[in-house]
Amino acid sequence: MKTFITGTAGFIGFHTAKALLEQGHAVHGYDSVNTYYDPFYKEIRLKVLRAYPKFQFTQGLLEDAPKLAAAYTQCAPTHVIHLAAQAGVRYSLENPHAYISANIVGFQNMIELVRQHRPENFVYASSSSVYGSNTKLPFSESHETANPISLYAATKLANELVARSYTHLYDIPNTGLRFFTVYGPYGRPDMALFKFVAGMERGEKIPVFNQGQMIRDFTYIDDIVSGILAAARHPEKGQIYNLGRGNKEQLLHMIEILERTLGVEADKEYLPLQSGDVVETSADISKARKNLGYNPLTGIEMGIPRFIEWYRSVHPRV
Repeated sequence: MKTFITGTAGFIGFHTAKALLEQGHAVHGYDSVNTYYDPFYKEIRLKVLRAYPKFQFTQGLLEDAPKLAAAYTQCAPTHVIHLAAQAGVRYSLENPHAYISANIVGFQNMIELVRQHRPENFVYASSSSVYGSNTKLPFSESHETANPISLYAATKLANELVARSYTHLYDIPNTGLRFFTVYGPYGRPDMALFKFVAGMERGEKIPVFNQGQMIRDFTYIDDIVSGILAAARHPEKGQIYNLGRGNKEQLLHMIEILERTLGVEADKEYLPLQSGDVVETSADISKARKNLGYNPLTGIEMGIPRFIEWYRSVHPRV
């Protein structure tokens, strides 16, 4: 495989690229390395990837169509995995234009390149947020997605619709993956797990939204990567898959695991539900199990300590 991966300085893109490189495949990464969160974490991911001789990297915006096209054609990929996007539900309330630029314009630039220079498969990241205000659980790919409650969710749903239209018009292979609350080593500092660990290590209050009455399908990064690679190797035209753990966990239970592992009691600041957030997510992964052989193995009792071990290796306690 010769794979063009966008978002290789990001959490999921880094792990996906690393897995392919470890298997001996060539990877050309593309990422803006923006300042949405501290670029330090992006740089330490890229430092790991640059140690592999079959890794090439271009820094650029998805919206920069000529630069994106130059990197793409230089790679001449057999497979494309599009993971770059402006992430975060809450940030979309502060900076909506970033989501239209990266997630709409950027996605259009990417899928148009795929149309013009067709690889064996095009896999792209969607999100569980597309289920929006749907209250039927667990979320299934067949459920209604017409009611996104954040701009981030709306842009991800738009990606799915654009991909569907390109399937109809141009018959290109493409697979959309709806990720559910991904966590693990090298994770994003804007995510709850990272914020909780950092705050608890420093003896600070941690923000617990909706008075702690939140439920998430926490999915370990290695399981997500296994699903991405299975999808990449299984060309389909216009398919959508949930990639989650298939288990729902109380946010407060996650905090209990943190307290036990860190050996400190969390100083919790209970806050109301934020705009754009949903109270509960839960993935029906039966379709991915059947078609992709997807089989997530890591629960939070195992995955959270692994994250903490990595966090402390980067931020040793004084």
